[in-house]
Amino acid sequence: MSDNIPFEIQVEILKRLPVKLLIQFRSVSKTWRSLIDGSSFIAEYARQHTETQHILLRYRDYQPNYELRYVSIVDDETFPGNKVSLTHPVLRQMCKHYSIIGYSHGLFCFYHEAQVVCNGHSFGTGRVVLWNPSIRKSVDAVVSNVADGVTYETVLNFGVCRETNDPKIVKITHLIWWGNIESASHIPWQVEVYTLSTGAWRSLSGNLPRKRIHFDFSPEFDNCYSVDMGGVLYWLAVDWDSMDGESCNLIISFDMTSEEFGEVNLPNGLAHSPDGHCLRVSKLGESLVVFEEADQMVYNVWMMEGDVSKSFTKRFTLNVNALHHPQAILGFRKSGEPIIEMLENENDFEPGRVAVYEPHSKHMYNLGFDGMSSTFFVYPYMETLLLLDQPNLTIHNEPETLNVQDDLVA
Repeated sequence: MSDNIPFEIQVEILKRLPVKLLIQFRSVSKTWRSLIDGSSFIAEYARQHTETQHILLRYRDYQPNYELRYVSIVDDETFPGNKVSLTHPVLRQMCKHYSIIGYSHGLFCFYHEAQVVCNGHSFGTGRVVLWNPSIRKSVDAVVSNVADGVTYETVLNFGVCRETNDPKIVKITHLIWWGNIESASHIPWQVEVYTLSTGAWRSLSGNLPRKRIHFDFSPEFDNCYSVDMGGVLYWLAVDWDSMDGESCNLIISFDMTSEEFGEVNLPNGLAHSPDGHCLRVSKLGESLVVFEEADQMVYNVWMMEGDVSKSFTKRFTLNVNALHHPQAILGFRKSGEPIIEMLENENDFEPGRVAVYEPHSKHMYNLGFDGMSSTFFVYPYMETLLLLDQPNLTIHNEPETLNVQDDLVA
């Protein structure tokens, strides 16, 4: 770029370039490298690039090696033509059984739990990998003292502070069953927050959820019970101490800036959904969406509206039973069209494929990806420069010692 162009104009031009070019331009000069790596440029770039959405498709090959595949697809008028396969060398080398527990601001948080035996005691020690697919960079962190799921359970989630652009991991350890509260010898709650800028965990003492709240969490599979919206985490949860004496579904929120918990009430039909109705959360644009599987492949789709009132409106019912062997709704395109996993036939052991359903025309078109059924997940994201200033493959907070499980919530 010509030296005759004022530096301020150069900055504005660079802000409008795709991430791939910015990574290349870091080698042009020390000035540009310092600019692009700077926190203020990274934050401003994130604010300007909110229009073009990408979709990360994660699935496992059907044959021959059952490898995990990651494909990034640009969600624009070319969809699904502009796509690229991604390789995550860290996950390939360390462990193939990582699940995605959260995604925010173009970053994905993978988690793997391993049991460690020390001095006759069994401990749960996990590991998270923060991955930016746009710049192909990863940062690791260790999660120690993970509850074993017998009496206590550890729930993890991930988000980015909207004020500082600092990635955070939230770790909640709570009693797995409300009936254990009276007999428990330890406190029922412990909340810790990991901040990437410090590389350390710290405990939160105030504004914790009510003790009879139980979170839905599936660390073995990619998480479909929580989502990050605008720097606020939303979890599906169950209140075992509702006014009518029965369990009640609700949503627990956690503001990544103020680090305060809140509660969001669901409509009565969702709060007291009949047995067999499965709830999931997702995002459509900048709105929180709750799926209610009212019957096999009959979905009621509810959308949260309003930053203050947080009321839910039933937007539509999607009945895909008439389609050819539908398996599950995976998410939405930016246009609102649902992305659905389909089976080649009614046998769950046969390959699955991904298709997009147009509700108005009732037309289905195949995206051209085949894999093992029930291994498909989709995640919308925007390109970001976060983690650019981090050394690649950095391991944060490696613990020197492990505490016994009972000390977890002492």
